[in-house]
Amino acid sequence: MNYDQLTYRIAFASIRGMGYDLARKILDVIPSEQEFFDMSESQLMRIIGSRSKIHESSYRKACLEKARRELDFVNENHINTTYFLDDNYPTRLTQATDAPIMLYSTGKCNLSAQHMVSIVGTRHATEYGRRFCDSLIADLAASMPDVVIVSGLAYGIDIAAHRASLRHGVATVGVQARGLNKIYPSNHRNDAAAIVKQGGAIVTDYTSQDEIHKGNFVARNRIIAALSDCTVIVESANKGGSLITANIATSYNRDVFALPGRINDEYSKGCNRLIANNQAALITCADDLLKAMNWQVRDRKNVELELFPQLNDDEQAIVDAIKNKGDIHVNELTQQLGWPVYRVMSMLVDLECRGIIDTLPGCRYTIAL
Repeated sequence: MNYDQLTYRIAFASIRGMGYDLARKILDVIPSEQEFFDMSESQLMRIIGSRSKIHESSYRKACLEKARRELDFVNENHINTTYFLDDNYPTRLTQATDAPIMLYSTGKCNLSAQHMVSIVGTRHATEYGRRFCDSLIADLAASMPDVVIVSGLAYGIDIAAHRASLRHGVATVGVQARGLNKIYPSNHRNDAAAIVKQGGAIVTDYTSQDEIHKGNFVARNRIIAALSDCTVIVESANKGGSLITANIATSYNRDVFALPGRINDEYSKGCNRLIANNQAALITCADDLLKAMNWQVRDRKNVELELFPQLNDDEQAIVDAIKNKGDIHVNELTQQLGWPVYRVMSMLVDLECRGIIDTLPGCRYTIAL
């Protein structure tokens, strides 16, 4: 049976262990993907050498059949496919020998953007970590309007980074550990839709037929590390996927930064260790990253970052009072503003509905993250 070129490429990419470096070596001696699949087992053995499962005709036939089904899914769902020989294959991935040779994506984000930063961390993010993500991305947005934030769409720091990017108008890329037939975790489906709508992308190297398992997440981390110029670790225990990402980024000769924390905080121990072992540079703000990367920033001398420019004077007064305190009780807020409690409560409800503030236990309010 004859297939079109994309089917052969999808099949070639689905071969177990096939990465950027190996694919290059094979196609240096075999003219095309189609010829690779058309060859007999003995022909392949003579060319490639050592015996491998990829020589088996039955295995290659199964890869082609899987690719045919995947192409149907791609066409039906308007999925973007990017092959390692395509002109728009992300340039940074070409520097990683184990990078995937096929990417599936939704969205129109430029995956070779001039400035790309990965932000990852624990699934058990604290307020400290979430607030750092927000301030870091807000300042990067003010300094580098073209910056793209990459993360893993997971719970905790990952989704905090994506949401902060959406709030501050920064394009963001979610790299997920399964095919695009489902968003994982499902709780982040609305976030994924917002990412695509606001100029970002959801990316994977898995097909819609691949089962999700633990190993996918480690493999996914290599793409997060390779897509970016640098990786920022925001909160991590002594063991965790973000530390694996840091090690992978180091192996790619990419800069790694880590947010320090108190020595007894469980989810700062990993970051503190990275810093102590000189595996990561300490980061406390966007300027630390910008100076280390030697990135030219736009003039911020007269730029005042207004987080909520759409607020009227009274709403801005409430937001300013909350920002100055971090979080504030409604009675203290009412007393500080000198307004009737019913007026303050009405505006608080409206601001919360608009996603500008959050309610905390005990009638306290804070800026939404």
